[in-house]
Amino acid sequence: MTAPLLLLVESNTTGTGRQFAARARDLGVVPVLLSADPARYPYAAEDGLRTVVVDTADDDALWFAVTGLAAVAPVAGVLSSSEYYVATAAALAARLGLPGPSADAVRAVRDKAAQRRTLAEAGVPVPRFSVAGDIAEAIAAAQWLGGPVVVKPVQGSGSLGVRLCRDRDEVADHAKGLLAATVNERGLRTPGVVLVEQYLTGREFSVEVFGEEAVVTVAKHVGAPPVFVETGHDVPAVLPAARAAALVDTAVRAVEALGLGWGAAHVELRLDGDVARVIEVNPRLAGGMIPELVRRARGVDLVGAQVRAALGEPVDLAGTPDAAGAASIRFLTAGADSVLADVAAAEAAARAVPGVVDTALYRPAGTAVAPAEDFRGRVGHVIAAGTAPEASAEAAETALTRGLATALTPVTPATVTPATATPATATSAAAPTAATVTPETVSAPVTARASVREVVPA
Repeated sequence: MTAPLLLLVESNTTGTGRQFAARARDLGVVPVLLSADPARYPYAAEDGLRTVVVDTADDDALWFAVTGLAAVAPVAGVLSSSEYYVATAAALAARLGLPGPSADAVRAVRDKAAQRRTLAEAGVPVPRFSVAGDIAEAIAAAQWLGGPVVVKPVQGSGSLGVRLCRDRDEVADHAKGLLAATVNERGLRTPGVVLVEQYLTGREFSVEVFGEEAVVTVAKHVGAPPVFVETGHDVPAVLPAARAAALVDTAVRAVEALGLGWGAAHVELRLDGDVARVIEVNPRLAGGMIPELVRRARGVDLVGAQVRAALGEPVDLAGTPDAAGAASIRFLTAGADSVLADVAAAEAAARAVPGVVDTALYRPAGTAVAPAEDFRGRVGHVIAAGTAPEASAEAAETALTRGLATALTPVTPATVTPATATPATATSAAAPTAATVTPETVSAPVTARASVREVVPA
């Protein structure tokens, strides 16, 4: 009997993409990656993942690939771990009569301006905001809001393009850059508007929701403005009961108001006094290794739950009694232009800290890195587990400062040669490598613009 398939439309470049495929295999299902550029995901070749090369921005080409696969094996589910393709995956699942969220709801949620309007109309607390289609509108919005404002794209993830602007000139300059972009980092068209919002200074959290159930609240650590790079997470967050309840209640209300309620949703919020205000709702699993923290701290496998939901299997969010109780992650970023030195020694020092369960430096020794502007500027991580959040956080902080951070050697511009002076923000933690797979054409072109090829792992 032919094993059923789980179709994965593109992937995120770090974190859970690889785990989606692994969980599918554990359930006896064959994962198949549909991607325009499989080399973007080195794990695909490393793990021998079956891959079909197709223009995932072309609905006709994608459907042609899917029906071709379905002709030889049953398709049991469709998912994406990428923010940019969750709506595409939802639409394919619906077309195939398979489980998934509402594609229309996901599309609307991915537009942060539309999302904000819907939440505000439903009475869900959000920051004050305005949408701007040109520089003059952005400046006017900032003047109306008063004080520093946050200017960001209406679509995107990983803090890309999100910036605190303190005056008129900064607003104009950042809005100009965002509005000039016609495509995003995935080559997909951008809407041509920006979001200008009130700057909230309260602590930031996320609530991980599955269906309409809050699984856990996460304390988030964010770097210094003007950028908003996430530098760490603690699971679970330690909060007074009233504030913890406000975060959970607001997150679940937001998911319901947006018409989601299927699978995972990552809801980011900030406290404004005792009021929990939604920064954004993401119709997908959290990034930043949060699902791994939840698994270690609570014994809840959110990646496995998402895969099981897509396959129509029952989902258990109860957790396991042998879970640690708490887990923390800290990401390594450079405070100044630096070069990675003794990577092996830094990782060994981090692993020697009691409570540390995972460490990684994403680039080899000799790589030049710059201060992070978004998630792509993170150059490593350490994860610690413990019986309480305070213990796991302390272990992660210690392993970062006494371990991974020792790999960074600050440099002056004169000491870095042009060949090595590559900013960290220009390279993702899983940047494409040289040819790691051998493409084999398995079908004729669908149109002049699109063809479908299956990749044979090397």
